[in-house]
Amino acid sequence: MGQVMVTLRCTKKLLRQLRTAPSSEPRPPTTALGDWYATLVRTRPHPLVLCVSEQSLLSVILPAREFGTLASRFQKAVREHLLVLGASLQDVEREAAEMRQIELGPTVRRSVRGSMRELTFAVEDELERGRFPAIEELQLYLSTYIMGAIGMRYPYEVALELLHHP
Repeated sequence: MGQVMVTLRCTKKLLRQLRTAPSSEPRPPTTALGDWYATLVRTRPHPLVLCVSEQSLLSVILPAREFGTLASRFQKAVREHLLVLGASLQDVEREAAEMRQIELGPTVRRSVRGSMRELTFAVEDELERGRFPAIEELQLYLSTYIMGAIGMRYPYEVALELLHHP
């Protein structure tokens, strides 16, 4: 069996904050949700990292601090978010196992970057309005944000489908 892994494809802005060079040749993902894209969102009072699944456009939001622990916090946040969304424990554990090894890479798909920009605007707007006091509530909102790039569907629906039928 090959090596299990996923690439966190970071924007240049985030890679500078991480102070690390991305893998020059990231390997294809073995996860059902594909690689994840990540960007730094400058919000007040604290900046955030928005992570978006390449395949489902599901979002996970993390505080932009302690960049050395970003990978482990990302893995934990994805696992918790999938369970909250109603994914089976078996599906979540399988995906978590595939995410044990995370490589950093540059963004490559323009369509995902475009969707990530749209979600960034939504995060900024919702935080400005103060509608979601907790990051988890904002993540849930984004999971029901209809996205054109996935056929005018909800990211949570696509994610649950992909997890159940990898």
